[in-house]
Amino acid sequence: MNLPRSHDFLWLSIALTPLIGIAFLLEIQPQDFWWLMRVGQETMQNAAVPAADTISWSRAGAPIVYQPWLAGVILFLIYNLGGIPLIFLLRGILIGITYGMVWQMTREASNPRLATILVFVLGIASANNWSVRSQLFAYPLFAFCVWRLLRWQNGNRKYLWILPVAALLWANLHGSFILPFALAGAALLAGKGDKKALLITLGAMLLATLVNPHGLRAWNYIMFMLNSPSDQLFAFEWAPPRNLGWQMNIFFAWLLAFAPLAALSPRKLSALEWVWFLGIGWLALTGLRYVIWFQILLAVFTAALLAEWTKRLDAPRQTFPALDLAFGIFMLTIPLTLLPSIRERWMGDSVPVYEMSTTPLEATGWLVRHPEVCSNLWADYAFGGYLSFALPTCKPWMDSRFNAYPPQQWSEYVRVTNAEGWQEVFDREGIDHLFLSQAAQPKLIEAVSASPIWCEEYRDEYAVIFSRCEAQ
Repeated sequence: MNLPRSHDFLWLSIALTPLIGIAFLLEIQPQDFWWLMRVGQETMQNAAVPAADTISWSRAGAPIVYQPWLAGVILFLIYNLGGIPLIFLLRGILIGITYGMVWQMTREASNPRLATILVFVLGIASANNWSVRSQLFAYPLFAFCVWRLLRWQNGNRKYLWILPVAALLWANLHGSFILPFALAGAALLAGKGDKKALLITLGAMLLATLVNPHGLRAWNYIMFMLNSPSDQLFAFEWAPPRNLGWQMNIFFAWLLAFAPLAALSPRKLSALEWVWFLGIGWLALTGLRYVIWFQILLAVFTAALLAEWTKRLDAPRQTFPALDLAFGIFMLTIPLTLLPSIRERWMGDSVPVYEMSTTPLEATGWLVRHPEVCSNLWADYAFGGYLSFALPTCKPWMDSRFNAYPPQQWSEYVRVTNAEGWQEVFDREGIDHLFLSQAAQPKLIEAVSASPIWCEEYRDEYAVIFSRCEAQ
């Protein structure tokens, strides 16, 4: 039955309302947020992307490539325009576009009610990937590319230009810009659309990726990231996913259920869909950072496989287009009440804006009043990420940019955090001040507190600051 678009819009709004609400409630995690805004700030101030490290003192002046510079510029401009509330609004919009596109693909494969169920499950299972970071900008681009290639697979050549535009933006926003080439390359080999048109599109995509401040070095950045030992050894998102926590329980249960579903469904996946499933699925099982891309494909393919069995969900019914449209719009405005600066008026401070254990607001305020403590500073890496934007003059020994530091430096950081050989490292590096995390470094805080060499300068619920007693 061909239902009116207002009916589809109603079910779309039912799917997106809780997901956008979640996006407005998730606290800001500092690791990739603050330093990215610092890159955006420097890019705007100097009209050029920074090419040397200006954030840490241990790597000061070292060459560095900030491939996702555009994400930093956008975040910095949005922050300057409206502060943190507007950053939350931006996240909600990006999540809405991404999952709205996934809803459209699942709707085209099945029916609006099934699409809503699948997108809701997808959303709650993947919400742990919604940190405000450069990858957030890549999600809608991935969804648009999958949607466009599925249309191409069905004989529709229109709007293939979306792919080069997506590639151009992606190459300046996030290092995963190889993904549209993987999708389109698989389509060229296993798809059944107009391959000549797609080949031309692939060429245009490749040229589009060169429109960036780094030129061909943007591709070198991908190889650097994929082979970076610091990322591979110390960033948890590069490790294989484990079935821990309810969100990963959903992912693995969905993956296990997919095999019998594919075997029993009257609708069989095409060769292209299987290539995508196996290729992106293999990536997802090798690294946690790839899981969300695979989850999007899982939702789309599940909709196609369930379509025949769920036709009755789309049974004829009386519709009220104006009412459907009005109620859908009303639902989509509800999450706005959860934005920071609005929610405090009726929720109080019950929902924090920042991840407080890794965002030392009060301690940084103390450092502003005591700038002398910023010299030769060793800080928790997440604290260092926050300092990079909140107090740029206070440079840490290292921060949360994993690939900016060699693995030997990260190994030393881990040993010191575990209170192993810490005094030797501090003496060798000439470190005079410590900015330590109560949550992440309790052993180190205990060891330093017991040392006559160090004097405590500041303490709160989240942070402790020490200085060498002789430096006071």
